[in-house]
Amino acid sequence: MSEKSENLVEIRGLKQYFPVNTGFFRSTPLKAVDDVSFTIKRGETLGLVGESGCGKTTVGRTILHLYKPTAGEIIYDGKPIKTKDDIKEFRKKATMVFQDPYSSLNPRMTVSDIIGEPLDIHKMYDSSEKRRERIIELMGYVGLNTEHASRYAHEFSGGQRQRIGIARSLAIDPEFIVCDEPVSALDVSIQAQVINMFDELQEKLGLTYLFIAHDLLVVRHISDRIAVMYLGKMVELADAKEIYDHPQHPYSKSLLSSVPVPDPKIARANKRIVLSGDIPSPLNAPSGCPFRTRCPHATEKCAEQMPALREISPGHFAACHIL
Repeated sequence: MSEKSENLVEIRGLKQYFPVNTGFFRSTPLKAVDDVSFTIKRGETLGLVGESGCGKTTVGRTILHLYKPTAGEIIYDGKPIKTKDDIKEFRKKATMVFQDPYSSLNPRMTVSDIIGEPLDIHKMYDSSEKRRERIIELMGYVGLNTEHASRYAHEFSGGQRQRIGIARSLAIDPEFIVCDEPVSALDVSIQAQVINMFDELQEKLGLTYLFIAHDLLVVRHISDRIAVMYLGKMVELADAKEIYDHPQHPYSKSLLSSVPVPDPKIARANKRIVLSGDIPSPLNAPSGCPFRTRCPHATEKCAEQMPALREISPGHFAACHIL
């Protein structure tokens, strides 16, 4: 495999600002994603974690051009995605599983039509028979019975609805899937089934995932590498095991200290790192490092300058002045 094609997705300096009205004819940019860069290798799962409102979902949606990027480059398989034609081609290879299986499925469409919709849009079949065969094949991938095809989404449980959404995302035979908190709306018992299904589909179909979540145990189970975001910035990036065993950034340490441990002895020995203060508004973010207002180690330098995301050990990146 050539050097060029080792990374399937490459994001460089991605920015997504939304103008917010702040008075008469005035608007202030809300910096939802501010200068984020990372790569995803073929066949890899990159987990993206952080508190609600940190910009995780905006990153996923901006990569797929559901939002037009304010700045930065999105490179897919060595080719920058810029023109309308680029985006159209890209959307034949990249798709998304949405967070809420209740609102992301059209209640007026049957399961067969929901799963078949991408096939219709991209004109991916010659006859209605081939279309039906493909829909049944996709339903088999996600563990749905063929008799479900003529039913409506509201007749299914949350876990089954999410399976319908996953089947729809697989319809165009994609290489890359953005999974936007795909199990957060499901019962814990169902979450494990859906995550294992993602694993099996990845192995079977050679998929690459960007897996967005705030549940750290879920991310650890499925991810090869994990990226941590805070207030629109990426603060740490490393292998899943490395980031769990040796978190470096003060925010990552706090985040991971809140993960429940099944062993009572270890749980008692673990010290929970509780952060003071609330998350600042992205409309009025602190100068320099966005985490400095809640960081126990903040210095004057943290207020003056945003630390760069740099490699502090092989494959382990963090954005912090004290490291």
